[in-house]
Amino acid sequence: MTRSEGVRGLVLAGGQSRRMGRDKALLRRDGETQLAHAVRLLQQHLERVFVSTRADQAREPERARYPQIADRYSGLGPLAGILSAMDSEPQASWLVVACDLPNLDSETIRYLLEQHSASQPFTAYRSSSDGMPEPLCAIYNPSARRIVDEFVAAGIHCPRKIMLRSDTRLLEARNPRALDNINTPDDLSQHAAGLTV
Repeated sequence: MTRSEGVRGLVLAGGQSRRMGRDKALLRRDGETQLAHAVRLLQQHLERVFVSTRADQAREPERARYPQIADRYSGLGPLAGILSAMDSEPQASWLVVACDLPNLDSETIRYLLEQHSASQPFTAYRSSSDGMPEPLCAIYNPSARRIVDEFVAAGIHCPRKIMLRSDTRLLEARNPRALDNINTPDDLSQHAAGLTV
């Protein structure tokens, strides 16, 4: 078990799950929700783990089980949660994972922390499908804040595009399936055997 000082965990669970048609954070496998699965994995390696939510989700029972950081921004997609976390602890590095990674495993988190670059703003895995950064299983250092703000001011809200155009440390995933995400019912049937709604 690793414990990384100065790194906080953030599970992004503030999306509206429009394409899935139901709350992805509440999909279940082996008796636990996707949200609980992601939080548990981060807690194995980090002292402090938070759930990123919209303000209207704060009292949803599953999210209410965990320390939360409510979005302070709107219209920014995942960046709303990431920026809100950075606001709450500006000197921390944030290991950010999406709640829709059903195959995420402890080894993937451990390796990301071990390979984390303190001198580069972002540390992320390279996608096995297209070679681009995976921004929703990545570490954002404090120095990333200024960079993200500049891109947002220029109208760029996609974390992947931001990482592509920045000094990002890219890692090869040892288990590429760990980064499969689920956005639609078809994704659910293809990539997440055992998940139930």
